[in-house]
Amino acid sequence: MPDILILGASGQIARHVIAMLGGDPNLRLTLFARNPKKLTAPANAELVQGDVLDGAKLKSAVAGKDIVYANLTGEDLDDQARAVIAAMKETGVRRLVFVLSLGIYDEVPGKFGNWNNAMIGEDLKPFRRAADAIEASGLDYTIIRPAWLMDEDEVDYHLTERNEPFQGTVVSRKSVAGLITAIVRSPQLHRNGNLGVSKPGTDADKPYFM
Repeated sequence: MPDILILGASGQIARHVIAMLGGDPNLRLTLFARNPKKLTAPANAELVQGDVLDGAKLKSAVAGKDIVYANLTGEDLDDQARAVIAAMKETGVRRLVFVLSLGIYDEVPGKFGNWNNAMIGEDLKPFRRAADAIEASGLDYTIIRPAWLMDEDEVDYHLTERNEPFQGTVVSRKSVAGLITAIVRSPQLHRNGNLGVSKPGTDADKPYFM
Protein backbone atom coordinates (compact mmCIF):
# COMPACT_ATOMS: atom_id res chain seq x y z
CA MET A 1 0.00 0.00 0.00
CA PRO A 2 1.60 3.32 -1.05
CA ASP A 3 2.54 5.55 1.88
CA ILE A 4 2.58 9.29 1.12
CA LEU A 5 4.20 12.01 3.24
CA ILE A 6 2.76 15.51 2.81
CA LEU A 7 5.09 18.24 4.11
CA GLY A 8 3.40 21.57 4.83
CA ALA A 9 0.09 19.75 5.01
CA SER A 10 -1.86 22.77 6.28
CA GLY A 11 -1.16 24.73 3.06
CA GLN A 12 -4.05 25.51 0.75
CA ILE A 13 -2.92 23.30 -2.16
CA ALA A 14 -2.09 20.49 0.24
CA ARG A 15 -5.58 20.65 1.73
CA HIS A 16 -7.03 19.99 -1.72
CA VAL A 17 -4.64 17.05 -2.18
CA ILE A 18 -5.70 15.65 1.20
CA ALA A 19 -9.36 15.98 0.21
CA MET A 20 -8.69 14.18 -3.09
CA LEU A 21 -6.72 11.33 -1.49
CA GLY A 22 -8.41 11.17 1.89
CA GLY A 23 -10.40 8.08 2.65
CA ASP A 24 -8.79 6.02 -0.12
CA PRO A 25 -8.25 2.60 1.53
CA ASN A 26 -5.42 1.88 -0.91
CA LEU A 27 -3.29 4.81 0.29
CA ARG A 28 -1.76 5.87 3.61
CA LEU A 29 -1.11 9.56 4.28
CA THR A 30 1.16 11.21 6.82
CA LEU A 31 0.29 14.89 7.27
CA PHE A 32 3.36 16.77 8.54
CA ALA A 33 2.76 20.36 9.66
CA ARG A 34 4.00 22.89 12.17
CA ASN A 35 0.46 23.18 13.53
CA PRO A 36 -1.46 20.00 12.66
CA LYS A 37 -4.34 21.09 14.92
CA LYS A 38 -5.49 23.16 11.93
CA LEU A 39 -6.15 19.90 10.06
CA THR A 40 -8.79 17.22 10.28
CA ALA A 41 -7.22 13.91 9.30
CA PRO A 42 -9.20 11.60 7.02
CA ALA A 43 -9.50 7.94 7.94
CA ASN A 44 -6.36 6.93 6.03
CA ALA A 45 -4.15 9.69 7.48
CA GLU A 46 -1.92 10.33 10.49
CA LEU A 47 -1.08 13.80 11.80
CA VAL A 48 2.54 14.60 12.72
CA GLN A 49 3.68 17.89 14.25
CA GLY A 50 7.09 19.07 13.11
CA ASP A 51 9.34 21.47 11.22
CA VAL A 52 11.28 20.26 8.19
CA LEU A 53 14.41 21.93 9.58
CA ASP A 54 14.25 19.57 12.57
CA GLY A 55 16.41 16.88 11.00
CA ALA A 56 15.56 14.05 13.38
CA LYS A 57 11.80 14.67 13.21
CA LEU A 58 11.89 14.97 9.42
CA LYS A 59 13.97 11.82 8.98
CA SER A 60 11.56 9.87 11.17
CA ALA A 61 8.61 11.09 9.10
CA VAL A 62 10.30 10.34 5.75
CA ALA A 63 11.45 6.81 6.66
CA GLY A 64 9.44 4.10 4.96
CA LYS A 65 7.47 6.42 2.68
CA ASP A 66 6.95 5.82 -1.03
CA ILE A 67 6.40 9.45 -2.06
CA VAL A 68 7.25 12.77 -0.41
CA TYR A 69 5.14 15.74 -1.51
CA ALA A 70 6.48 19.10 -0.28
CA ASN A 71 4.13 22.08 -0.05
CA LEU A 72 6.58 24.52 1.58
CA THR A 73 7.47 28.19 1.31
CA GLY A 74 9.53 30.89 3.01
CA GLU A 75 12.74 32.87 2.75
CA ASP A 76 14.64 29.71 3.73
CA LEU A 77 12.93 27.46 1.18
CA ASP A 78 16.29 26.40 -0.22
CA ASP A 79 17.38 25.25 3.24
CA GLN A 80 14.11 23.38 3.62
CA ALA A 81 14.59 21.70 0.24
CA ARG A 82 18.11 20.61 1.14
CA ALA A 83 16.81 19.20 4.44
CA VAL A 84 14.15 17.18 2.59
CA ILE A 85 16.72 15.89 0.11
CA ALA A 86 19.09 14.86 2.90
CA ALA A 87 16.35 13.02 4.81
CA MET A 88 15.25 11.19 1.69
CA LYS A 89 18.79 10.11 0.83
CA GLU A 90 19.45 8.95 4.39
CA THR A 91 16.29 6.84 4.42
CA GLY A 92 16.43 5.56 0.83
CA VAL A 93 13.19 7.26 -0.29
CA ARG A 94 13.41 8.42 -3.89
CA ARG A 95 10.14 9.92 -5.20
CA LEU A 96 9.74 13.65 -4.53
CA VAL A 97 7.07 16.12 -5.67
CA PHE A 98 7.96 19.72 -4.80
CA VAL A 99 5.85 22.83 -5.46
CA LEU A 100 7.81 26.00 -6.29
CA SER A 101 6.76 28.98 -8.45
CA LEU A 102 6.63 30.35 -11.94
CA GLY A 103 9.40 32.75 -12.88
CA ILE A 104 12.37 31.03 -11.24
CA TYR A 105 14.10 30.56 -14.61
CA ASP A 106 13.04 33.92 -16.08
CA GLU A 107 10.86 31.73 -18.29
CA VAL A 108 7.78 33.99 -18.25
CA PRO A 109 7.71 35.99 -21.50
CA GLY A 110 6.46 39.44 -22.43
CA LYS A 111 4.72 42.04 -20.32
CA PHE A 112 3.48 39.44 -17.86
CA GLY A 113 7.04 38.26 -17.31
CA ASN A 114 8.18 41.83 -16.64
CA TRP A 115 5.28 42.40 -14.25
CA ASN A 116 5.84 39.10 -12.46
CA ASN A 117 9.53 39.81 -12.02
CA ALA A 118 8.80 43.28 -10.65
CA MET A 119 6.28 41.86 -8.19
CA ILE A 120 8.07 38.76 -6.86
CA GLY A 121 11.45 38.51 -8.57
CA GLU A 122 13.49 39.03 -5.41
CA ASP A 123 11.32 36.58 -3.46
CA LEU A 124 12.00 33.85 -6.02
CA LYS A 125 15.74 33.54 -5.32
CA PRO A 126 15.40 30.82 -2.63
CA PHE A 127 12.86 29.06 -4.88
CA ARG A 128 15.46 28.90 -7.67
CA ARG A 129 18.13 27.64 -5.30
CA ALA A 130 15.68 24.98 -4.09
CA ALA A 131 15.01 23.92 -7.69
CA ASP A 132 18.73 23.68 -8.43
CA ALA A 133 19.27 21.51 -5.35
CA ILE A 134 16.39 19.21 -6.29
CA GLU A 135 17.58 18.81 -9.88
CA ALA A 136 21.09 17.97 -8.67
CA SER A 137 19.88 15.57 -5.97
CA GLY A 138 19.71 12.36 -7.99
CA LEU A 139 16.20 11.76 -6.64
CA ASP A 140 13.19 10.92 -8.80
CA TYR A 141 11.66 14.38 -8.59
CA THR A 142 8.85 16.40 -10.11
CA ILE A 143 9.11 20.17 -9.72
CA ILE A 144 5.81 22.04 -10.13
CA ARG A 145 5.80 25.77 -10.98
CA PRO A 146 2.26 27.13 -10.72
CA ALA A 147 1.02 30.39 -12.16
CA TRP A 148 -0.62 32.93 -9.83
CA LEU A 149 -3.02 30.97 -7.69
CA MET A 150 -6.80 31.38 -7.48
CA ASP A 151 -9.55 29.62 -5.55
CA GLU A 152 -11.93 28.61 -8.34
CA ASP A 153 -13.50 25.18 -7.85
CA GLU A 154 -12.09 23.64 -11.02
CA VAL A 155 -9.41 21.33 -12.33
CA ASP A 156 -8.27 22.84 -15.64
CA TYR A 157 -4.58 23.15 -16.40
CA HIS A 158 -1.96 23.23 -19.12
CA LEU A 159 1.68 22.15 -18.65
CA THR A 160 4.91 23.62 -20.02
CA GLU A 161 8.34 22.03 -19.72
CA ARG A 162 11.49 23.37 -18.04
CA ASN A 163 12.91 25.05 -21.14
CA GLU A 164 9.64 26.24 -22.69
CA PRO A 165 8.16 29.72 -22.29
CA PHE A 166 5.57 29.78 -19.52
CA GLN A 167 1.98 30.11 -20.76
CA GLY A 168 -0.96 31.72 -18.99
CA THR A 169 -1.13 33.85 -15.87
CA VAL A 170 -3.34 32.01 -13.35
CA VAL A 171 -4.30 28.52 -12.19
CA SER A 172 -6.59 27.22 -9.46
CA ARG A 173 -5.12 25.64 -6.37
CA LYS A 174 -7.46 22.72 -7.00
CA SER A 175 -5.89 22.26 -10.47
CA VAL A 176 -2.40 22.07 -8.98
CA ALA A 177 -3.72 19.57 -6.45
CA GLY A 178 -5.23 17.55 -9.30
CA LEU A 179 -1.82 17.30 -10.97
CA ILE A 180 -0.16 16.26 -7.70
CA THR A 181 -2.86 13.68 -7.06
CA ALA A 182 -2.36 12.21 -10.55
CA ILE A 183 1.37 11.85 -9.84
CA VAL A 184 0.73 10.22 -6.47
CA ARG A 185 -1.57 7.69 -8.11
CA SER A 186 0.87 7.06 -11.01
CA PRO A 187 4.37 7.75 -9.62
CA GLN A 188 6.12 7.32 -12.99
CA LEU A 189 4.07 10.23 -14.37
CA HIS A 190 6.28 13.30 -14.98
CA ARG A 191 9.27 11.57 -13.36
CA ASN A 192 12.21 14.02 -13.43
CA GLY A 193 9.85 16.61 -14.84
CA ASN A 194 9.95 20.34 -14.20
CA LEU A 195 6.50 21.64 -15.05
CA GLY A 196 4.91 25.05 -15.44
CA VAL A 197 1.19 24.85 -14.62
CA SER A 198 -1.44 27.34 -15.74
CA LYS A 199 -5.06 27.54 -16.86
CA PRO A 200 -5.38 27.47 -20.66
CA GLY A 201 -6.46 30.70 -22.33
CA THR A 202 -5.32 33.02 -19.54
CA ASP A 203 -2.50 34.84 -21.33
CA ALA A 204 -2.56 38.50 -20.29
CA ASP A 205 -0.31 41.28 -19.07
CA LYS A 206 -1.01 40.29 -15.45
CA PRO A 207 -3.43 38.08 -13.47
CA TYR A 208 -7.06 39.16 -13.82
CA PHE A 209 -7.41 39.78 -10.06
CA MET A 210 -4.45 42.17 -9.78
